[in-house]
Amino acid sequence: MRNYFVTLQSETGMKIVKRLHIFMLQTFLPLFAMTFLIVLFIVLMQFLWKYIDQLVGKGLGMDVIGELFFYAALSMVPMALPLAILLASLMTFGNLGEKFELTAMKASGISLIRVMAPLMVVVGLLSIGAFFFQNNVLPKAQVKMWTLLFSVRQKSPEVEIPENVFYDQIPGYNLLVKEKNKDTGMLYDVMIYDVNRGDNVTILLADSAQMAMTPEMSHLYLHLYEGEQFENLREQRTNDRNVPFRRETFFDKQILIPFDANFNRLDEQGMRQQYVGKNITELHQSIDSIGERVDSIGNLFARDLRRDASSVLPKPDMINITLTDGSIDEYAVKRREELKRQSEELSKAARPLSIDSILNSMPPAQAAQLVGQAIGVSREHQNVNEFKSLTIDEEKKSIRRHEIELIKKYTLSVACIIFFFIGAPLGAIIRKGGLGTPLVVSIFLFLIYYIFDNTGYKLARDGRWPVEAGIWLSTMILAPLGAYVTWKAMNDSSVFDGDRYKNFFRRMLGLRSSRHVPLKEVIIRDIDIERGKKMLEIVSSRCVGLANSLIPAKNLLKSYFNYYVVGVDTKKIHVVADEINRTIDYLSDCRDPRVVMKLSNIPIIRVLWVYFPTPWKWLGYVMLPLLPVSVPLWLYGERCLRNLRNDLEKTAKICEEIF
Repeated sequence: MRNYFVTLQSETGMKIVKRLHIFMLQTFLPLFAMTFLIVLFIVLMQFLWKYIDQLVGKGLGMDVIGELFFYAALSMVPMALPLAILLASLMTFGNLGEKFELTAMKASGISLIRVMAPLMVVVGLLSIGAFFFQNNVLPKAQVKMWTLLFSVRQKSPEVEIPENVFYDQIPGYNLLVKEKNKDTGMLYDVMIYDVNRGDNVTILLADSAQMAMTPEMSHLYLHLYEGEQFENLREQRTNDRNVPFRRETFFDKQILIPFDANFNRLDEQGMRQQYVGKNITELHQSIDSIGERVDSIGNLFARDLRRDASSVLPKPDMINITLTDGSIDEYAVKRREELKRQSEELSKAARPLSIDSILNSMPPAQAAQLVGQAIGVSREHQNVNEFKSLTIDEEKKSIRRHEIELIKKYTLSVACIIFFFIGAPLGAIIRKGGLGTPLVVSIFLFLIYYIFDNTGYKLARDGRWPVEAGIWLSTMILAPLGAYVTWKAMNDSSVFDGDRYKNFFRRMLGLRSSRHVPLKEVIIRDIDIERGKKMLEIVSSRCVGLANSLIPAKNLLKSYFNYYVVGVDTKKIHVVADEINRTIDYLSDCRDPRVVMKLSNIPIIRVLWVYFPTPWKWLGYVMLPLLPVSVPLWLYGERCLRNLRNDLEKTAKICEEIF
């Protein structure tokens, strides 16, 4: 019979847990779908406002715009997915807490982790799917999006010529139209500048004109009526005073202007070679190949530097051994031989020579000439080396971009898990459903994530930080927050209790708080007067004794030394504070209202850390010489101790009055 009831209870528990899991999934999944679509729509609108100036006025079809938005939406998934998980988990557990359903689950013996278990499985599957999406789908979507966006940028705008304004959207031409007939499309008082040949501008003036596109949309057709054309016949030069030109008067003239109004897609192959279009395997291969290229280029540059080490030295043939009278200069001959020997040693040893010894052995004029030549050669080499350095920097920047894209394949999955373990516990703690509080908290947390993620990305991209540290920066900051709020929610801790933080800062800053002893309307037990007197005597004597022990030394140096090394016995303060609280609790049952009023005037004795900030003697000796820190702390601590003595003396005085 007992085994039967145990089996029945186990089966009932399994059914309850199964229904609970189904209930959590039915609650979370619709909220997640709704928040994901909303967040994706918001980030897609951000994309639209960013590139709207490149889309308007191009005459693009709805199919092209729809395709661009589709690929843009896929590219925005890494930004929308973590925020949607955070907001959906906050709303789910906030609704459960607000309706006390979460409290009922905990009262039934179901822990928070057990409640979160089905959603943990869902978020885990979403994280795995996000990884494969980042690796397989996102590169192709970004290639499509950027190729389409660059194609849109290069498409010529629609020809919509305004009135009384020069229109320069036709390559190589400027048009001015005084008046337009919107019904017939006729243009009046037309002026056309053909600037394709630079300074040799061809000018056409017409009383009226009609404009149209050719059927293949590759040329602009202009039919001009009653006008003139001016054209230079040869290139104008600065020394020419007169330039011949040709003037033509026409009554009917037709011209074709090259103007490609078609939408031409660019080849995707170039974008596939970029880091945004590669998966993990291709990124690893690119990093290895670029690294090998950087090493080979570095070795080549180093070999060139070693080879050019002697280029600033004078050549033996540069030394003239013939004097003005035609005789041979023996000193110059010896100098040439010495220089040959040193050059041979340099080529064999590949090490620098002593330049000072060479210059000291030469005449001053020749040494100055040699130094000037060396400076010129050095500047030339400096320019060459700076160019080589820029080449190496570009290759290293490409490596960093590939490494950033490689690590980003994993950060999305980790961010989804972290945001879930932040949102679900926070929702259980806040206990506010709907879109109000969860939306505010989600936006605040996501802004923190976005700021740190962008900061780390820029630091890694510019090479100021290692790539791993920069890209994982936001994760390293938010992961401890997720662990903390999960631990607090599991232990039912009050993270957002304002009084708790207020009391904490009161203790840290030494701020006072007043005591309030209410006058009881109904008293169940009467106090013993003799016992109360005895308790008051004990409190008064201990307060006086403790206050006398806190009197500082008259010598400031001794007081400064005692504060850090000798210190204050905080245990005695704890004992006195507990004795005061017990006495007040006992005497609060007194029927005399004057006694209760006096009890409310007794200060609250607090044990602050500034009473004795160095509980270890070695730490006190360390603090003594740190005057910029220790002196202000000592002054503040002495002030707090003085307030404590005043509170103890006031307590003793009130005890005597009550007695």
